[in-house]
Amino acid sequence: MIESMRSAPLRSMMCCAALLSAAALAAAPRDYFMYLGAYTFRDGKGIYAYRFNSTTGKLTPLGLAAATLNPSFLAIDPSGRFLYAANEFTSNEFPPDPQKKGSISAFSVDAKAGKLTALNTVSSGGAFTPHLAVDRSGKTLVAVNYQSGSTVAFPIHADGTLGEVSSLVEHHGRSIDPQRQTGPHPHCVAVAPGNRFVVIPDKGIDELLVYRLDAAKSRLTPHDPPFTKVRPGSGPRHFAFRPDGRFGYSINEIGSTVTALRWDGKAGTLTEVQSISTLPAPAPEGSTAAEVAIDRGGRFLYGSNRGHDSIAVFSIDKRTGKLAAILDVPAECRTPRNFAIDPTGRFLFVANQDTNNIVAFEIDRGSGKLSPTGDKYDASLPVCLIFAPAK
Repeated sequence: MIESMRSAPLRSMMCCAALLSAAALAAAPRDYFMYLGAYTFRDGKGIYAYRFNSTTGKLTPLGLAAATLNPSFLAIDPSGRFLYAANEFTSNEFPPDPQKKGSISAFSVDAKAGKLTALNTVSSGGAFTPHLAVDRSGKTLVAVNYQSGSTVAFPIHADGTLGEVSSLVEHHGRSIDPQRQTGPHPHCVAVAPGNRFVVIPDKGIDELLVYRLDAAKSRLTPHDPPFTKVRPGSGPRHFAFRPDGRFGYSINEIGSTVTALRWDGKAGTLTEVQSISTLPAPAPEGSTAAEVAIDRGGRFLYGSNRGHDSIAVFSIDKRTGKLAAILDVPAECRTPRNFAIDPTGRFLFVANQDTNNIVAFEIDRGSGKLSPTGDKYDASLPVCLIFAPAK
């Protein structure tokens, strides 16, 4: 009994040490790869790789990771073994032929060197393919076709290759802008927490469409109700869920606004709670909103403004999901189309399509504010950034 009492503290100390070691390991700085998708109309050849040092925030260019035409958006599967690219245009004609279909390419990821190995390429089933996402099981890829107005799903095989289209749903309608809303233009795929639904913002018809997802069969079915309307003329472009899954946020390209919506994960419904401008007052003319992202803690939201060339920063109310504007930070560039927060949550990198560079910012975790680090990296027509773990 005495021996047992003596050994209990020792076991407790050993257990605590193990827990501390695990915590230290989890908190230890590590490297990641950052992949850049670039239009290939000029000097770009496809997807480029950088090694990201999470301690210093520095990027080390590794060169071309894989050649592919106009990879406008990239997605990594949950295992980190495969990367998928939406080849928005399948030629380097400019302006692109609206009748030519896009494609989607699959690659395996070399987690040591960062190189990508081509697996296969399939037709996207439509024209102008700007966005895609992999579901949370890694079995289904969902993409949208901007010009032809459709959402498509593909099976992902065990080896990472893509099968042919397994679901194709066409969008219908129009909205009030006589130039940009004469027909459907879906622009993003957002897989909902729980993996039962996907939300598709459609810029052309001012709708957030909801589809039921059967990931095992790679099937999409319009939900009931099939969509939520946003304010006419908003032009919803991209969508992000708060990490806790209680709210979702649509950044609206034409209106330069963000719409906050309550998400009911059981019913698969969105209910608007707020719409707020991404621009300072008075709002400058000719600016369009592009990307939206939320920090890992769900406390801050970031949105990019093209034309005003800034990153809008908002705080998020934990209970109501409503946004409060903090500031608009100059992006130190022209046309900040896409940006990404690194996996540690300390840095934000902006891809600047018309300045041909990537600009780095440090995130103040207390206030959410951004400060330029001074680091800028040359890149030809960069349009998408994504991180993946490195060994």
